[in-house]
Amino acid sequence: MQNILKAAAVTGMSVMCATVAAQFSYPLRPVRVIIPYSPGGSSDAVGRIVGQRLGENLKQQFVIDNRPGAAGSLGREIVAKAAPDGYTLLIGDAPHTINVHVLKHVPYDPIKDFTAITLLASAPQALVLHPGLPYQNVKEFVAAATAQPGKFNYGSGGSGAITHLAGELFKLATRVNLVHIPYKSIGIATSDVLGGQMHAAFPTLPGVVTHARAGRLRALGISSAKRSPALPDVPTFEENNISGMIVSNWFGAFAPARLPADVLAVLHKAVLDAMHAPDVRAKLGNLSLDINTMKPAEFDTFLKQELEKWGKVVKAAGIKAD
Repeated sequence: MQNILKAAAVTGMSVMCATVAAQFSYPLRPVRVIIPYSPGGSSDAVGRIVGQRLGENLKQQFVIDNRPGAAGSLGREIVAKAAPDGYTLLIGDAPHTINVHVLKHVPYDPIKDFTAITLLASAPQALVLHPGLPYQNVKEFVAAATAQPGKFNYGSGGSGAITHLAGELFKLATRVNLVHIPYKSIGIATSDVLGGQMHAAFPTLPGVVTHARAGRLRALGISSAKRSPALPDVPTFEENNISGMIVSNWFGAFAPARLPADVLAVLHKAVLDAMHAPDVRAKLGNLSLDINTMKPAEFDTFLKQELEKWGKVVKAAGIKAD
């Protein structure tokens, strides 16, 4: 009788363990990955590269869903309001912590309405000039701009874009008066720098590496803590004694708030495994992106720091959306 009871207990435990395992098995169906922009941009490229590897690692489809609109807020809102089950994810970027300070209405809280999974990659901004200008380094450009307030202009991808805020942070750090000219995209602004119609711009590094290497643009400085392997001869702003000029367009993985801890653990490990895969590192490296992963708590702290930093810059510069 005792043996029968033991056997029954073991069987019961096995059934319970199997039930629990089934409940926490993830993913059991395709996962939707929201990219809050149109296809073809950096967020889209990062999402597709990482999503493909996640699908291979977790034996399930990670389907890219481009949802552009309202400076990325439309796609973020979809994720913020989705069920916190791990089947709707977001590839977010720097505007995740900027839009709330710039736009009149943002239908989500960038911290409270999301689960921060990990930072994925980042790239600094670069100060670029048309090579016809005589300034060979940041010091010379700052000196000229200081001596001639309002003479020099810089183009951005629009009011409140990271390419605008980088320029405003540069102005605050150096106390120079540069005239901001907003464009519909940083690509158009950079084209005007190439053509000599615009003096300067602060594009994200991947967008100008080829032009800088070919001498079509002169890169004076980059906004990272250390030099970029993509342009190793270009000094950082910190090297030019411009403190606080650390700016990057970063990319990170998010889920809706209140994501179960077991699902978060699976996703975080899978993303880290993907980011360490040689082919993923090579593809992101070819885009001049630096791989920077974090633990969820570290990423959450990073986001809060970004939110605070850009709030101060937006207020100091009086920035409002176009």
